[in-house]
Amino acid sequence: MTVMTTRPTPEWSAMGAVESEFDLSVAFAEHGPSLLGFAVNALRDRPLAEDCVQETFLRAWRSRSGFDADRGSARTWLFTIERNVILDVYRARRRTPTLVPAEHAGELAAEESDPLERLRIVEALARVSPEQREAVVAVHLTGLTYQEFSDASGVPVATLRTRVFYALRAMRGHLEGVDND
Repeated sequence: MTVMTTRPTPEWSAMGAVESEFDLSVAFAEHGPSLLGFAVNALRDRPLAEDCVQETFLRAWRSRSGFDADRGSARTWLFTIERNVILDVYRARRRTPTLVPAEHAGELAAEESDPLERLRIVEALARVSPEQREAVVAVHLTGLTYQEFSDASGVPVATLRTRVFYALRAMRGHLEGVDND
């Protein structure tokens, strides 16, 4: 992945004040791995996810004058850009026909889930605490029992159940809010 290493120059307003400054190299160092993880989880294709991260930083570089630290952090801004990049990838995939032999068409349809739904779930998981996320992934996605995960992590079963309960409640609230938008 190619990364631009030049420092952007701030855009100057008519009044002589700096409107916005966005340091791409610092943003990449701080948020690149998280953005890549988000894209890999959403797309399930690492090379494509790497392309999405590169496109995210390219779009951020092009629109750096629109970044306003008073409206949100650089991380939030970058994740918003990346979400739009990933949605563009999904839309492009939908427009591109897939040639599959007739005998495998049923298998392919059964394996594919709605990519937008998967993206919503990844976003909802990103909104809960790391401890809650770890418990939800271990129990609901990996298939560990609470006892197995407790033995592996050293966290009591009751604590794990509480973390999963509150994480699922928060995720449900986010998913219902997304559906209503």
